Amino acid sequence: MALSSIDLNCMRDFKKYNIWSLSHEFTLEIYKVTKNFPSEERFQLMSQMQRAAYSIPSNFSEGCGRDSDKDFNRFIQVCLGSAHELEYFILLSKDLNYISEDIFDELTIKINEIKSKLYNLSKKLIA
Repeated sequence: MALSSIDLNCMRDFKKYNIWSLSHEFTLEIYKVTKNFPSEERFQLMSQMQRAAYSIPSNFSEGCGRDSDKDFNRFIQVCLGSAHELEYFILLSKDLNYISEDIFDELTIKINEIKSKLYNLSKKLIA
């Protein structure tokens, strides 16, 4: 199918969603924070945290390419799962003393905001 035959006006633009911007910025922050983890965590917790973080904006982006609210919502549910997973990794990082209490508090506030926005958007889609 040629690009010109696709109706771009009917597609959701993920970059226009506040939740995508927040989750993208949060992913960058997670990369920055995990850069200071011990080297033995490179293929363990660091990798898992980064994967869970970028899963949120990437699945949101993919969901925006779906042509029904039901399909879009399915991807939002995947985003929520990744956000919950990441929330645990943040707690684990604090308990392992890889991040300070202040960083933990900042990251927790941000991941909870992302989860709340995803949840609210999901509810609007199924209403």
